[in-house]
Amino acid sequence: MHFEAFVEDIRTNHWNVHGVEVYENGRLLHRYGDTDQSRFPIYSATKTITSVAAGMAFDRRKIDLNKSVLYYLPEETVGQMSKAQSAVFSQITIQRLLTMSVSGFPFRPEGKSFLNYSLSCPIEHVETRTFHYSNIPAYLVGVALTQALSQDLFQFLSENLFAPLHIIDPVYTRCSDGYFYGASGMEMSVHDLSQVGLLLYNGGVYEGKRILSEEYVKAATGVRQMNREERTTIFLTSHDVGDIEKLCRRIIIVNDGQIVLDDSVEHLKSHYPNEHAADIGTHEREQEAAGSGDSSDVSLEDIIVEIYRSQGEN
Repeated sequence: MHFEAFVEDIRTNHWNVHGVEVYENGRLLHRYGDTDQSRFPIYSATKTITSVAAGMAFDRRKIDLNKSVLYYLPEETVGQMSKAQSAVFSQITIQRLLTMSVSGFPFRPEGKSFLNYSLSCPIEHVETRTFHYSNIPAYLVGVALTQALSQDLFQFLSENLFAPLHIIDPVYTRCSDGYFYGASGMEMSVHDLSQVGLLLYNGGVYEGKRILSEEYVKAATGVRQMNREERTTIFLTSHDVGDIEKLCRRIIIVNDGQIVLDDSVEHLKSHYPNEHAADIGTHEREQEAAGSGDSSDVSLEDIIVEIYRSQGEN
């Protein structure tokens, strides 16, 4: 990474960048701007903090992600719900809230009681898993965690997440009912937020200590819910073949500014090896001779490497 060129782009384009930290193998390599003096709003990254809290509760067997959210909400509040609303929300699990796979919630809770407002939202076709972005799911998870842990959620986070990560006094907000607002409203320094990123990047381990199980980290950072129901096209620019295989139906390969391939991932994997077996086989034999390959299977990465290699010979 040419970090100085990146910084020059920030300055030339007048991008509103508070600060940047770049790590490699857990070591801070580059820093730009105000990374540790000021706290900035992290907006919906607060949801990541709530998800980490859910993971820690899951690891402690304090919460079952497949149970209805109603199981963990205050009995008095649940008792005030209509039978129809109770029947609907009894089908909404913590896992579905974490993956935002419930359609019908407004963007954010409102009114004198955020909790009552959230539980009164009309949800149609609750049995259908559809990605729907809203602050309400994360908020409800935060309330559920407070009940499941029998402890104020921010206090739990302070003791079990912020202290081990050396994050001091992050700013946060509470809802009108007094619960930690787990959807937004936090402020942290760039450096503090980087530590949360390092925790997840390292599979739940920070400074050699396990804070979050690898099982939960993999589940939380993997592809959980796609937005295919909304007929939305998303362009992903990536050098990570794993991401491409998990997320993409089509693949476009660009070389020197020219499109050299536009095909479905499925078709490319099923047809290209047969049509170019000799080329791929030759390349893999060269790798084996160098002690760096196994030609037993042809992966998508093998195919992409061969396409770029063949372009270089033209």
